[in-house]
Amino acid sequence: MSLNEYTGQTLELTVARIVDFGYFLTDGEEDVLLHSNDTDMTFEEGDKVEVFLFVESRGRLAATTTIPKVQVGHYEWVPVVDVKEGIGIFLDIGISKDVLLGEEDLPVVKSVWPQEGDLLYITLRVNRSNMIYARMATDPVIQDISVNATRSDFNKNVHGYIYRTARVGSWMITAEGFKGFIHESQRRTEPRIGQKVEGRIIDVKPDGSVNISLLPRKQEALDEDAEKIMEYLELRNGAMPYHDKSMAEDIQERFGMSKGSFKRAMGRLMKEGKIYQENNWTYKKEK
Repeated sequence: MSLNEYTGQTLELTVARIVDFGYFLTDGEEDVLLHSNDTDMTFEEGDKVEVFLFVESRGRLAATTTIPKVQVGHYEWVPVVDVKEGIGIFLDIGISKDVLLGEEDLPVVKSVWPQEGDLLYITLRVNRSNMIYARMATDPVIQDISVNATRSDFNKNVHGYIYRTARVGSWMITAEGFKGFIHESQRRTEPRIGQKVEGRIIDVKPDGSVNISLLPRKQEALDEDAEKIMEYLELRNGAMPYHDKSMAEDIQERFGMSKGSFKRAMGRLMKEGKIYQENNWTYKKEK
């Protein structure tokens, strides 16, 4: 087999000769360069060396003694290091050359593209030109690494990473290994692929997968909504033209909450003596 056929994989080769800028390794038929920049080790002619083969920036096959966990046929979580509109995103697999996940393999909606620092579960693929690209894990791959949740996990707080997203919802895998689905009604905004999110388990399915909500628990949501109202009153010097009878559309547009949530927060603030209503206006009570 040609060495090119091992691109993106690990192979043991022999040091054929030593040069000023590194080593030429051989399988007995072909040679490949192990540049001194791609190793922190020293070798003698005839030594056996385990290397990872990749294509360097000028399109030539090269070797490195840094063995990445992600290889052709092997998946691993890797960080996003750069985003280039019109090209795709670049991932750090641990070697000197970042790997591209092309725009054609990313969602059409760019707002859910991964950002720098996000983590993706990927493998490597090699095209006909022998170039290495990233490939995201599909549902069956995630299923293979997932573990089943039990009824005792219901209502548990979890965190993990989004691996797929759509208008109907998002899919994530938690730190425990649970495969989770987040319905669109259980998220305030659509998370990015690769984004770390925190939520709670709201259902455990018969197959061991879970439904997850990214929305705050009722008490947390009430605290947050009440805080929003008080902050808005502060901005308006303690008076606002919103009250219990305000239109739901106006409340949603101004505060980003439902009328029901608004009324609950207003009721709490009035009970605590922080606000009062008069002539369809709401006022902050002076201390």
